[in-house]
Amino acid sequence: MKFARAVLNGTLRLCVVDDAAGILRPLPADITRLQQVIGSPSVTPESPVPLSGVTLLAPILPQRNIFCVGKNYREHAREFSQSGFEAGASKDKPVDDYPAIFTKPASSVIGQNAVVDLHPTVTDAVDYEAELAVIIGKPGRNIAEADAMSHVWGYTIINDVTARDRQKNHKQWFMGKALDTFCPMGPWAVTADEVDGANLDISCHVNGELRQKANTRDLIFTIPSLIATLSAGLALEAGDVISTGTPAGVGIGFNPPRFLKSGDRVEVTISGIGTLGNSFG
Repeated sequence: MKFARAVLNGTLRLCVVDDAAGILRPLPADITRLQQVIGSPSVTPESPVPLSGVTLLAPILPQRNIFCVGKNYREHAREFSQSGFEAGASKDKPVDDYPAIFTKPASSVIGQNAVVDLHPTVTDAVDYEAELAVIIGKPGRNIAEADAMSHVWGYTIINDVTARDRQKNHKQWFMGKALDTFCPMGPWAVTADEVDGANLDISCHVNGELRQKANTRDLIFTIPSLIATLSAGLALEAGDVISTGTPAGVGIGFNPPRFLKSGDRVEVTISGIGTLGNSFG
């Protein structure tokens, strides 16, 4: 099942999505957050409305920072270490023994078709990163890898927009990742029973040009291992979001780098979920 947060007639509604039929079915008006249906009994949707022309917000607004994973595809780890933008990079050992974890604040989240602010007074090196995001459904701490998938409620798409100069200069990645609008998410969330998170095709197009193409089976650190790592001594909560990392083909992988400029449009597609599209300005 797919869920979206949408503005219908000026009112925020949580809806069930049938993208094949091009319709939304709003849930009762008092249900406006995805957290309200995670782990809850099913509710009866209302009459359908057309999906076209509806403003879609991010499917979930986390109550905490979004957990993010860096360098989780081998070819991307190599392109990053060779780009000159990774502080302290080792070209001889681009793949780390442990996952690199950082966060993006909930304030950076925007939805489908919202415009990403390039922040030209702050950075001139804005890049894209297509990623599968995991939504936690069952809370837990010290979760074993063998039990991890039982804690997954579903999935969505994130574009981990990054100011590469700030990422390099400040060494800790938060400053390059946390700017307002730097976390497009959507277009909706899909329950875990509908897709296999370990085998999803992921691609990214910039102005129609294919830049990234991979499959989540190529992840260095798998979804269960990430959940086990993150939950070690840190309780995960229902509604937490984990962005699992991006494949090769980002802007810094080109020589010279191909950073985003005003008017560019980035579209991230993941099989079984959909396409997240945003313009930059």
